[in-house]
Amino acid sequence: MSTPHSDSAFVRACRGERTDVTPVWFMRQAGRSLPEYREVRGTGTILRAIADADLATEITLQPVHRYGVDAAILYSDIMTPVHAIGFGVDIAPGVGPVVEHPFSGRDDLERLRPLDPAADTPYVLETVRNLVTELQVPLIAFAGAPFTVASYLIEGRPSRTYVRTKALMHTDESLWFELMDRLADLAIDSLRSQIDAGAAAAQLFDSWAGALSPADYERFVLPASTKVLGAIEATGVPRIHFGVNTAELFDLIAAAGAEVVGVDWRTPLDRARSRVPAPTSLQGNLDPAIVAAGWEPTRVAALDVLRRGGGNPGGRGGHVFNLGHGVLPETDPATLERVVELVHSTPPGAATEETAS
Repeated sequence: MSTPHSDSAFVRACRGERTDVTPVWFMRQAGRSLPEYREVRGTGTILRAIADADLATEITLQPVHRYGVDAAILYSDIMTPVHAIGFGVDIAPGVGPVVEHPFSGRDDLERLRPLDPAADTPYVLETVRNLVTELQVPLIAFAGAPFTVASYLIEGRPSRTYVRTKALMHTDESLWFELMDRLADLAIDSLRSQIDAGAAAAQLFDSWAGALSPADYERFVLPASTKVLGAIEATGVPRIHFGVNTAELFDLIAAAGAEVVGVDWRTPLDRARSRVPAPTSLQGNLDPAIVAAGWEPTRVAALDVLRRGGGNPGGRGGHVFNLGHGVLPETDPATLERVVELVHSTPPGAATEETAS
């Protein structure tokens, strides 16, 4: 199926097709480290900025103009849909998502009504439409995967242990699966609306799935993520599935149905490739902390990523260069500019151990 930007290096790599250049973009490329972002962002919660379509458009475009990346990702947040339906979510600076009244029982399901994108998130659709008229590269839609969004709703804020979330899984399976089903529907409606407005790819962020054992992931999470990715398959856009610390879950993450599995910095790409079925493509996986350390360590690490990414070895899948997680605020934008130049100037499959030393 022909989709927007089908011939772009980014879309071709996502589909496992050979490319003349390795495409590159960065998670959290919009904002954080960019001085032009801080100049226009203003004060208040990120949700305020997201609701301003003109501002969100400008912020999304900033890294594309500065870095020359091969894809843009919508300036938004994985909590936007649950905020829009009135669940009571805010994004606290320096903390992350916080929930005034966390999800704790069956009565809370009624707080998760269906999303009507045209009525609930019209600013997101306006931003997407603005961007597709201005961008020369693909725009990536995104949503939070049901598990990661559920963890915020249940815990009430970011967690390191997910005690309440795992307790609900193992003490009330019926309620857990109803919650996951409702969050899957929210993600589906959000992603479909972004794609219908012109986005050319979609990424499902299951950032905290790595907190789970393979058995728990397969039983309690995989069905809902599979539902989300399956629901947008007919759109024809490539789908990316990303989580952090998920090396032991790669085969299951791939089984959910995305064309691309995102890899964080903990697992070398060649090892990750051996854990997913051909022709699954990979995205990643330069350590964001190394980028913040300056150019020389970044150069060495980036070439090693390219070497391990391999330029679609034997038709096993493409490689989209990215960080292993989001850009850190202390990153020098000039270093990311040089990363893009390096990636674009190194032919796919040409990096060797010698070039990376």
